[in-house]
Amino acid sequence: MQNVVILQARKWFSRSLSSFSSNPLKVCVVGSGPAGFYTAEKMLKAHQQAQVDIIDRLPTPFGLVRSGVAPDHPETKIVINQFSRVAQHEQCSFLGNVTLGSSISLSELRKLYHVVVLAYGAESDRSLGIPGESLKGIYSAREFVWWYNGHPDGRNLDPDLKNTDAAVILGQGNVALDVARILLRPTAELATTDIANYALAALEESSIRKVYLVGRRGPAQAACTAKELREILGIRNVDISIQEVDLRLTPADEEELKSNRIKRRVHELLSKAAAKPRTAGLNQRELHFVFFRKPDSFQESEDRTGHVSGVHFEKTVLKGDGPGKQIAIGTGEFEDIKCGLVLKSIGYKSVPVDGLPFDHKKGIVPNFRGRVLSDTSGDPTLLEEGLYVCGWLKRGPTGIVATNLHCAEETVLSISEDIEKGMLISSAALPKPGREGLLQLLQDRDVRIVSFSDWEKIDSEEKRLGSSRNKPREKLSTWDELHKAALE
Repeated sequence: MQNVVILQARKWFSRSLSSFSSNPLKVCVVGSGPAGFYTAEKMLKAHQQAQVDIIDRLPTPFGLVRSGVAPDHPETKIVINQFSRVAQHEQCSFLGNVTLGSSISLSELRKLYHVVVLAYGAESDRSLGIPGESLKGIYSAREFVWWYNGHPDGRNLDPDLKNTDAAVILGQGNVALDVARILLRPTAELATTDIANYALAALEESSIRKVYLVGRRGPAQAACTAKELREILGIRNVDISIQEVDLRLTPADEEELKSNRIKRRVHELLSKAAAKPRTAGLNQRELHFVFFRKPDSFQESEDRTGHVSGVHFEKTVLKGDGPGKQIAIGTGEFEDIKCGLVLKSIGYKSVPVDGLPFDHKKGIVPNFRGRVLSDTSGDPTLLEEGLYVCGWLKRGPTGIVATNLHCAEETVLSISEDIEKGMLISSAALPKPGREGLLQLLQDRDVRIVSFSDWEKIDSEEKRLGSSRNKPREKLSTWDELHKAALE
């Protein structure tokens, strides 16, 4: 199905459907991460006369490529070069420091533009809803990632890495492995990355020696990829602990692995790691893979009131009808893992804005191939005209950076189809104000816009600061620093 969509998209992209030169298509993309930039790029190719504006609440573009991708994965960030070329296109503009919902409402944007594409991702977190979740020392993985990546909203997190030797990470996906790797990797190796300087300083003084990666299900269901797993298993001077009994496969597990090459490779890597003899010395760190456990409650420290001191887990078994349908069921047996730091890597959550239909159960905007639907019934005829969605807001927080490319192609194909049907723009229709109207409205509200050329000033300053420390950049990590650099 995906191949059919891509072929259809390329067919559309080979033609310019925006023939109304006196009334050019005005498009606003909300969010400047991969989903937003891929959408803008595909729109500019499909509709050569279109004007495309990308707005973002941050003064910096690139979304999770800048603030989510781990600092020791510079190869993943190369896509920034491609996105920069999109932003520099003569028909495109980047407008940072513009927040949907406060700087401008969704209804106002829809009046200004023929097409509004929401691609602002997921900037909140799922909750476990168990006792003790508000204790100090418990954070979401997103918060921790923002902290070490220099996101201005993560600057003041200040996790205490000194007063505990153990951290528990809830979840076993790629984000969980990222944060575990940052906690365990030798800081000398991180020092030449673009990790935030304050985070590097905290990690250099960290007392954490044991990290527990805990999952509700078994190794056959682990959500990470083989590449990420291989990397963390290869960190120097880290002792890997996996209970061999956990690696035993049931017939249902074997069926699951048979049909999934990635999961099969993950299980093979875990099995090899478990078979290696442990060689822990006094100075070595430990990584424990813990399976078949679900958090029941968080324990409060007796010595430090209000701080977490451990996690109370219930042991689980898998029940289900077949491969991919096995769920973790509690057994009534419990055990504790002592720790002073907990990172919850259980999923990001998108946040709705006023006037936007939202499926709170699925955490997405109800849509049909990127077209926003008026309610959650799934009826494809109940459309919000001119309103579209892409990325995590469209499909949920899954996939890698490149997943957004196919996602954007599908959404842009839907837009192209709607244009050809005369649903969005016609020669008889009054022109939309687009960028001019947006700039006027923001000026009236004293919103200080950060343009792409302003971002280039930030970029230049960060690279200058980084060069003296043998780093690719030293990120400016407060709103004041970013705004000051943009104004200079």
